[in-house]
Amino acid sequence: MKIAVVAANGKAGRLIVEEALNRGLDVTAIVRGENKTKATQSLKRDILDIKAEDLKIFDVVIDAFGTFEPDTLHLHSETLKVLCDALSNTQTRLLIVGGAGSLYLDKNHTQQLYKSPDFPENFKPLAAAQAKELDELRKRNDVKWTFVSPAADFQPDAPKTGKYILAGEEFTVNSKGESVISYADYAAAMIDEATKGNHIQQRISLLKE
Repeated sequence: MKIAVVAANGKAGRLIVEEALNRGLDVTAIVRGENKTKATQSLKRDILDIKAEDLKIFDVVIDAFGTFEPDTLHLHSETLKVLCDALSNTQTRLLIVGGAGSLYLDKNHTQQLYKSPDFPENFKPLAAAQAKELDELRKRNDVKWTFVSPAADFQPDAPKTGKYILAGEEFTVNSKGESVISYADYAAAMIDEATKGNHIQQRISLLKE
C-alpha cells in the first residue's frame, strides 16, 4: 500500500508518517519545505499546487493540513478543494484530519458542539472553518473521502496507549466521561482506517478508551 501524507511536517502529520512506517507501509511525505519527518521518500510541493499527476500512484492520501491563524482559516476549505479535485473520480482514498467542533450533540444532528454555550470562544473560528470544510466535503460524491474527527481534548504530547474508541457523527465520551485522545493514538487509528477503508464518504470520530 502506498500512502501520501500531505502537510506531513506538522505534529499530527509526523506521527501519522511514523505510525505508517512502523507498520511497513510505503510512505511519502508531501511537504512545502524541508522534509522533517522520518519518511525517506518526500515530495516538495505547496498543497495549493498539488495536481492529479502528483497523487496518481497512491492508494491513500492523508490530509494533515491545519492552520489556526484567523486570516488563514479559509485555507482549510481551499486546500481540501485542491486535493478533492486532484483525486476526483479516482480509486485513491482521501482521509482528512478533521476537528471535534463539528460533532453533533443530538441524534437529529441539529446542534453542533462548537455552537454550544460552553464551547471555548477562542476555538470557535477554527471549529467553524473545519465544520465548513466538512459540509463542502459531503457534497463531493466524486471522491472516496473519510473525515476523521479527534476527541474534544486533542493532546499533542500525551502517550500512546494503543487503544481507542471508534465513534461516529455524535459527540461521545468514554466510561470516565472524557472526550480525549492523544495525537499518537489518533495517528494509529488513522492508519487503521487507511489500511481497512471501512468508512468511505463518512465522518468518524476517535477518543481514548
